[in-house]
Amino acid sequence: MIIGVHHIAMSVPDIEAAVAFYCDVLGFEIVTQGGWEKGYVEADNIIGLPDTVAKTAMLRGSNTHIEMFEFTEPAGQAQDPDHPMNNHGLTHFCLQVTDIQMEYDRLKAAGMRFHCEPQQLGNTAATYGRDPFGNVIELYEVFDDSVAHIPIEA
Repeated sequence: MIIGVHHIAMSVPDIEAAVAFYCDVLGFEIVTQGGWEKGYVEADNIIGLPDTVAKTAMLRGSNTHIEMFEFTEPAGQAQDPDHPMNNHGLTHFCLQVTDIQMEYDRLKAAGMRFHCEPQQLGNTAATYGRDPFGNVIELYEVFDDSVAHIPIEA
């Protein structure tokens, strides 16, 4: 069962400046900051790129989260800051689910293309797939309350 949108994500050229803007200017708060070095195979599998290195931040607003990536390997290409609204910009949006394997199987059977099977990431699991236009959608399952998540209504 899909229970809602968990977060949107974006690739940024300077994560410190991005976090400062979203927290100091827009009022988001930092949930986690981190990243990974080359060799994090599960992240490479989910993203669909080999040998990635990135800094990350997850920020919380009043009703959603924003995830940010600063990729140092492979380095991303700069985007025109005034790009028209019809150009691609955000990297993906995330749907929090209660049974990631079931949703993966259901959506794959419906024709959705995925980068990989769901990957276990500590207290969560995730995979990225694509809508018919190539936009990336993450499926994300939280296994306990230690990770930022949407509360499930009783």
